[in-house]
Amino acid sequence: MQDKKADLAGPGIGNYDELEKILPKDYNSFLNKKETQKAIFDIKKYIEENLCKELNLMMVTCPLIVDKESGVNDYLDRDGSRTPIEFQCGLGLAKPIQAQVVQAVTKWKRVALKQFDMKVGEGLNTDMRAVRKDYFLDHDHSSYVDQWDWEKVITNKHRNLDYLKEIVNKIWKVLKGAENFALEKYPKLDTDKYPNLPDKLKFIHAEEILEMYPDLPRKQRETEILQDYPAVFIIGIGWPLDDGYPHEMRAADYDDWVTETISEAGKPTHGLNGDILVWNHVTKRRHELTSMGIRVNPETLRTQLEMSGQLDFLKLPYHQAIINNEIPLSIGGGIGQSRTYMLLLKKAHLGEVGVTVWPNVLKNICKKKNIHVLQ
Repeated sequence: MQDKKADLAGPGIGNYDELEKILPKDYNSFLNKKETQKAIFDIKKYIEENLCKELNLMMVTCPLIVDKESGVNDYLDRDGSRTPIEFQCGLGLAKPIQAQVVQAVTKWKRVALKQFDMKVGEGLNTDMRAVRKDYFLDHDHSSYVDQWDWEKVITNKHRNLDYLKEIVNKIWKVLKGAENFALEKYPKLDTDKYPNLPDKLKFIHAEEILEMYPDLPRKQRETEILQDYPAVFIIGIGWPLDDGYPHEMRAADYDDWVTETISEAGKPTHGLNGDILVWNHVTKRRHELTSMGIRVNPETLRTQLEMSGQLDFLKLPYHQAIINNEIPLSIGGGIGQSRTYMLLLKKAHLGEVGVTVWPNVLKNICKKKNIHVLQ
């Protein structure tokens, strides 16, 4: 069994021999390659339209590269282990721009709320593309990342669990609606072999899951809880739990994981963020669809940076904008596009719904298992 500290290190199975054992042995895609591409764009349109409708968002353009000095790139976690791609640009400049390829646009979106003059209750959604070079490449982790990265303006009165759950339920309504839409438009997907998504999510705090499975590391705890509840929203990711470890490492400067809350059982807890996870009946594994949360305010930003040993970030323009209340309070998240297509189209591998680079060892494993990875 992997130990708890090692399990915090991020995504990916980490071993291709193990991955070969895990990938399904009796796999056949319900849709061929042409049908799959049509279905992807039909689902994409449905989700974008309905996410904007449910959350009062508008689609906006977003960057692929940002200025390093702005501080708006996403570092994904606290330990700095996943670093962005950097390069210099600006021919003829005495001091070239030090540019970075985004790993996500989590911070940029919050700044963009002000740029696009969003009012309270309004927000934006993006068709985001990013590169995360430090992932282990397996069946549901790719170096090429596509997300619906969204952000919405709130007030201080919205910074509570009830509002977080309200927004999560609206997102789940869209995802469940997308599944129903896909099943109706592509009847081959409607099969007894794999159960459909439940109508409702189970909300549960990371601390409660730890109480249920105190000896298991994070991914195994998630696997266990998904046997009882095939779709969950895990609240409070980032704060150290009773065993001394956070459920998972989270960056200190976007989601709020320190605010004190109370669980449904009346226990003191922390965090105004979380993840939607489902049980993937094709891969027979946990499957994360979205990470989201109410964003830090000046007080919680400072606290989280101090806990993470990153107070030096406060000098960056993005962090100064939060400290000085120059950008709105907000809630936001990222919904994995390929992850969602993979789930709704009952695929065994991300490479069936998106084109990127994969190692030969993985492509050979997929070929043996009748999984047709796009190239």
